[in-house]
Amino acid sequence: MYVAIENVCFSYSRKSAAALDKFSLTIHKGEVISILGKSGSGKSTLLRLLAGLEKPEKGSFKIEDKVLFDDKTFLQPEKRGIGMVFQDYALFPHLTVAENILFGLFRLKKAEKKKRLQEVLELVELEGYGKRYPHQLSGGQQQRIAIARAIAPNPSLILLDEPFSNLDAELQEKIRKDLRDILKKADITSIFVTHDEKDAYVLADRIVKIQDGRINFIGRPCDMLDTYSQAALSSKETVAEEELVRI
Repeated sequence: MYVAIENVCFSYSRKSAAALDKFSLTIHKGEVISILGKSGSGKSTLLRLLAGLEKPEKGSFKIEDKVLFDDKTFLQPEKRGIGMVFQDYALFPHLTVAENILFGLFRLKKAEKKKRLQEVLELVELEGYGKRYPHQLSGGQQQRIAIARAIAPNPSLILLDEPFSNLDAELQEKIRKDLRDILKKADITSIFVTHDEKDAYVLADRIVKIQDGRINFIGRPCDMLDTYSQAALSSKETVAEEELVRI
């Protein structure tokens, strides 16, 4: 497995209930995973732990042979090689699109930066936008630039926090498929958290449904639809049986 998350536990205080309880998940390289759950389910906590913004109480997290945290190791966020796309995109308003994308590529030579900039702008289909500023872009375009910036350093994993929450419903429909196409073309392993089942169905290779810090479903989008269909059928059968009893 490319990514291995094993028995991760976390609480915000000793007295509070566990935000994550023995969370385990393995991910293949290039796979797009949705962490689906309501507010307070633990999905955003997981993202913060993987990014290195919180320290777990127990458990381990590995990408290939690299240990990011376990009982002996805790790598700081900047050493993890993980890209992050924030809910509000977090673009620097005083920098151009090109400057935003190149912000994390300070170790590359000038020619390498230029080449990588062109590659990611082509990937997100925004060639020719390099000299614009964030306020000159639509919400969907800002999201694409945030994704381009996250992809530019060739991270081993990308984390996306509620990627469509700032977009109107009509734009969400178009951007969902576009985002999946971008992630698949880049062949980057991705984890995104969402409360919206539509996001999960359209984007994810697999959906991980989480409730009260624990996983209660892992499977393909079609598997979740089958589960709902079976539950609905079972409910109808129960109602029918109750009606027969009354008769």
